Amino acid sequence: MTASMEKTADAAGGGRWQWPVPADRYDTAAQVRVAEVKAIRELGLENLRRLHRHDPAAPGWALIRRLLQPLEAANASLDSPPTSHRRRAMADATAVILLRCAQLERSYWGWSVEEWTEAIGADQAGFRRSAPAWADDAVRSYVSSHAYLLGGFNEFHRLGSLQRLTMARRIFGRDRVDAEITKVRAVLDQWGYRLGRGDDTLLPMVICQLFLLNRSPHVEDLTTELFDRIRSERLLGDLRLNTLHAVQRSVAALGFCHPPLLANGGGRTPRAGGAPAIWTEWVDRWHATSTLTPKTRGNVRADLLKIGRWAAAEQPDAADPANWTRQTCATWIGALDRMNVGDYTQRTVGLAGRIGEPLQAPTKAGRIAAARTFFRDCQEWEWLPRRFAPECALATPRSIGALLGPNPRVIADDVWAKLLWAGLNLQAADLPATRAGFFYPVELVRAITLTWLFSGQRSDEIARLRRGCIRWQHDGQTIGGDDSEVLVRDAVCLLDVPTHKTGTAFTKPVDPLMGEAIEAWQAVRPVQPQMVDRRTGEKVDFLFAFRARRVPSTYINGTVIPLLCRKAGVPAADVRGNITSHRARSTIASQLYNAKEPMTLFELQAWLGHRSPQSTTFYAKITPTTLNKAYDDAGYFARNVRTIEVLLDRDAVTSGQAAAGKPWQYYDLGHGLCSYTFFEQCQHRMACAKCDFYTPKDSTKAQLLEAKGNLQRMLVSIPLTDDERAAVDDGQVALDKLLAQLADVPTPAGPTPRQLGVPATATMLPIVTIK
Repeated sequence: MTASMEKTADAAGGGRWQWPVPADRYDTAAQVRVAEVKAIRELGLENLRRLHRHDPAAPGWALIRRLLQPLEAANASLDSPPTSHRRRAMADATAVILLRCAQLERSYWGWSVEEWTEAIGADQAGFRRSAPAWADDAVRSYVSSHAYLLGGFNEFHRLGSLQRLTMARRIFGRDRVDAEITKVRAVLDQWGYRLGRGDDTLLPMVICQLFLLNRSPHVEDLTTELFDRIRSERLLGDLRLNTLHAVQRSVAALGFCHPPLLANGGGRTPRAGGAPAIWTEWVDRWHATSTLTPKTRGNVRADLLKIGRWAAAEQPDAADPANWTRQTCATWIGALDRMNVGDYTQRTVGLAGRIGEPLQAPTKAGRIAAARTFFRDCQEWEWLPRRFAPECALATPRSIGALLGPNPRVIADDVWAKLLWAGLNLQAADLPATRAGFFYPVELVRAITLTWLFSGQRSDEIARLRRGCIRWQHDGQTIGGDDSEVLVRDAVCLLDVPTHKTGTAFTKPVDPLMGEAIEAWQAVRPVQPQMVDRRTGEKVDFLFAFRARRVPSTYINGTVIPLLCRKAGVPAADVRGNITSHRARSTIASQLYNAKEPMTLFELQAWLGHRSPQSTTFYAKITPTTLNKAYDDAGYFARNVRTIEVLLDRDAVTSGQAAAGKPWQYYDLGHGLCSYTFFEQCQHRMACAKCDFYTPKDSTKAQLLEAKGNLQRMLVSIPLTDDERAAVDDGQVALDKLLAQLADVPTPAGPTPRQLGVPATATMLPIVTIK
């Protein structure tokens, strides 16, 4: 047994556990003597199992004393109920081990891990196959305890179903183990872990396995190296890694180890292969030096490794960044423009159904930007010679840039209204449940849902909101948190938005419903440790944090939106694509811009937190309803077409006089009637020259026509020329100009206005518009 197996503590050190069977007190010779083998066989099962007919004075006991004494010491150290069944199981476990010593002719001190595993059995069925028929499952449990104390065995991941909690309590003491588990549980409960029945069993089991592996039942002895070894060697299996992660976080909070790394290595991009070694070295050096955010650095690194794989396959000389020239840049951009999804990609997970499709313009632009950033930084840091200008040689081609640009996709009003209804009526029964219940409390989910529906903020900004970000004002005065008037009807709810992508922190008004939901969550929010805001580098109290972990920014897309779509009965995608968190920002901005009393562009810019009004214009979409009203008000059709009344003399038609040339239709000019059949072709229709086809309204003929009982009235649309439209819209000056142009144009009767004696400055009435 090694020194680490004999980890001890000062006996006076406040009840610390110490190894109960130190090996240095016993004869640990691995070889079993011939006399010992003979004595074990002569004692037989009756004596070895210590049944009621056994002989305690048999001479064989003295011969196996060196083997029996450590086993008895181990039995005495176990914290086991003093029942007859437990005593019998311990005696039977001792008999099984002694029989195995005689069979192997080697003492348990020298058994290998495989031999101990065979003695214990990989599972209960395996133990029954290797042990005597009379040995039951309780005997297996005690054999495992002896293997731990005497053989240093702790390969419990090989044993399948085995009660680790029971074994740890038996070896280390029930009270001691339960007290140490309580330390861990107290930290997790403070953070909001609400452990159900399944988790309540899993957490103690994982902690006890840690104690057994560490050979110490004290939380302060759990080290970072132990947690790392358990993960790397998969000593707990994948199903218990979440619980292990929680335990390490609590131990770290107690100050005994480092907190666990994130799934991606704490911001470190996983190693990727396939690129030339020298290219990878340059990329890793850039990655370690760049001051971009961890996520951006990782994305750029992934794109750069794709470029390296291309260079290895197509341009071996370009595998070294120092060899890149302007011609190399042009060659690579040309190749990129013809690449497909999956080309030079190490992993194709998540690309199913898209492999072989042409790359989209944003993807191409992103890879060009990654290369431009890499070479620009390397030249600025004087790592590479300035053989070309990255801004020019690696500029995004116009053919790709023309396809880029913001494209916020507004959600249809009816769909958005249903999503709002679903969010306002969110209940616990709507939440996704696990075997242990709801992962997040319903108050948290409701608060983050209404924040998405009402704040118009990006998902990252929502996830980074701070505790206390909601403030109330009434008549310009701040309302305290304990004020009974906090929800008065005229109270203004203000949201403090942290530093974001395009600007510094700012404050904006939001709907009180959102403020109430956030305050309801803050009232039940468990105390959370401060966490680092990666954008600002400061430690803050995140509003949406639970179990000492910030709610990820992907939670809205991955959980909240599908949940609302199911409850509202709307599809998760429309003609514009999937409903995503950012589409709410565009939808809210569009509705504020198209309201009955809309926000101005600059007011909307301040509410959205944009640095430039140009960014706001991408979100301020004019709705079709507003556009239709503006179109109607502009009067496009009415401006180009005028409708006049036409009188039809049905007597002239039915009597046949119309066929003989008698007038039968009269165009009402307002001041008179025109009987010219092809009136719409007359160039003088808007400035009538009063030719022979004209009949004044105050004439007897016009009055007789109006008096006819069978007169039929109808409307005819007359298209206007540019000059006629100007005469209608611009008034007298345009009308005089029209009259001057028509002075020498023949009328339908033949004579021109000048020949008819119409003065050039005459004021002529336009055609009356009848709507």
